[in-house]
Amino acid sequence: MTTIFEKIIAGEWPGKFVYADDLCVVFATKAPIRPGHVLVVPREVHDAWTDMPEDLAAHLMKVGHRIGKAQLGVYECTRIGLEIAGFEVPHAHLHVIPLRDENDLVLAEATEVSERVLESTMQALRSALEEQGHEANVPLTIDSPALS
Repeated sequence: MTTIFEKIIAGEWPGKFVYADDLCVVFATKAPIRPGHVLVVPREVHDAWTDMPEDLAAHLMKVGHRIGKAQLGVYECTRIGLEIAGFEVPHAHLHVIPLRDENDLVLAEATEVSERVLESTMQALRSALEEQGHEANVPLTIDSPALS
């Protein structure tokens, strides 16, 4: 079975991308908990975080760290949260979320936002990543052409 994340990465379904490398991609969730909430998704499909090889899991954490540093400079937040749940989609992924307090870590509180809101919040994060020297990993466009 093909997951929604595979379809987004392949460009078959829309996605708002802020980061991509050979091992993973980062894109907006259409139902964020807070502005700037993104998903760090490995290109390889692994059902759960614990199914991934350790080096891939470490790479996702490294990318999540880069994203979090950029989020701190862009969004109204005091901390960056990281959540690994995996119930929504059977494809391991990290939620990287700008937080005001620990109540912002409740995935059940996520609500869908407009394309315009997603576009503007992700453009701000893309700019911050470029300013931090990660421009080589910021895709040329925010919309998801196939990233394979």
